Amino acid sequence: MNFNPKKKISNIFLLVGSFIVVSLILWNTNSFFKTFKEEERLKMEIWATAQSEFLQSAEDVDLGSLHLKVFQNNTSTPMILINKDGSIRVNNIPAEMASDSIYIQKRLRKFQSENTPISIDQQGEHLATLYYGNSEVLNKLKFYPIALLLIIFLFGAVIYFLFKTNKASEQNKLWAGMAKETAHQIGTPLSSLLGWNELLKTENINPDITKEIEKDISRLETITERFSKIGSLPKLNETDIVSETREAYEYLKMRSSKLIHFSFTTQVEKLPVLLNSSLFNWTIENLVKNGIDAMRGKGSIAIDIIPDGKFVKILVADTGHGIPKSDYTRIFNPGVTSKKRGWGLGLSLVKRIVEEYHNGKIRVLSSGKEGTIMQISLKIKQ
Repeated sequence: MNFNPKKKISNIFLLVGSFIVVSLILWNTNSFFKTFKEEERLKMEIWATAQSEFLQSAEDVDLGSLHLKVFQNNTSTPMILINKDGSIRVNNIPAEMASDSIYIQKRLRKFQSENTPISIDQQGEHLATLYYGNSEVLNKLKFYPIALLLIIFLFGAVIYFLFKTNKASEQNKLWAGMAKETAHQIGTPLSSLLGWNELLKTENINPDITKEIEKDISRLETITERFSKIGSLPKLNETDIVSETREAYEYLKMRSSKLIHFSFTTQVEKLPVLLNSSLFNWTIENLVKNGIDAMRGKGSIAIDIIPDGKFVKILVADTGHGIPKSDYTRIFNPGVTSKKRGWGLGLSLVKRIVEEYHNGKIRVLSSGKEGTIMQISLKIKQ
């Protein structure tokens, strides 16, 4: 992997700069909220002081009527005035709710939680108590930082998604290019091997030797074909899944250690599936080899084919050490491997072959001390 320290430093500066900008916006919004709230408090205190001064100079004035006129001048802040005789005056509260005592009590408790009530006194005598709540503008401003954070979070999520998609696309192009180059490089010695094998046939040697060499050359041709198809959409043909799986099974059985016990079972003799034979064989090979590695070269591998309605299930079981349940999904991610020497690409390729190319599903059916069962589900060709 190419490490670019300058790019890393620029990303850190960008992240820190974004954090500072967001912090300044939130701090400024909070400061504005507090200032606005203090201004509303000051207006209410001025109003209460004016009432007290007026009462000192005009005791015979109808206090209720005066309050009503003053309330009408305020069109934004909800208010409840409770006189010393228990009478109540309201402003900026729905008229149909003003006579509802339960509603008024709830509003009083809410106003008390939002702002400290203001006592209106005259020469040491308590005349009334003013309760007021936050105006509609202040309430909207209170939720502005949350909305801002949500917008920033969504924007960040979109940026992250685009970055991740772009990175995955670059990685796919890189792997596809490497795979095609590998296929090209294998082609030259493969052609030479074909020639040498034909030459051996003319010599007086055991024919079984050249037949086995032909099988391995055919296998190399299959591997070359697999690598050449990475990065492009493969062609699917109607294929018997039973015979195709059995063929992959027989090849792996012949070339595996005698310490591995192989078994193959099927509930049907023939089952048509839209398949790319080369890539499907690669899938089975990867799953079997992973099972053998998990068993450390000694144990049992079982392949079962089970029809299930419109789908066919191919189960590959081993008697290895098992997979933690928390890793059931994670093992299919590129780079995830339990091997000391491995790139963690096998199961990610298997997942791509099964799900993207064949519209099937692959998952860990079960895993424990007894071993692991991997399940492939493919749609049966009707």
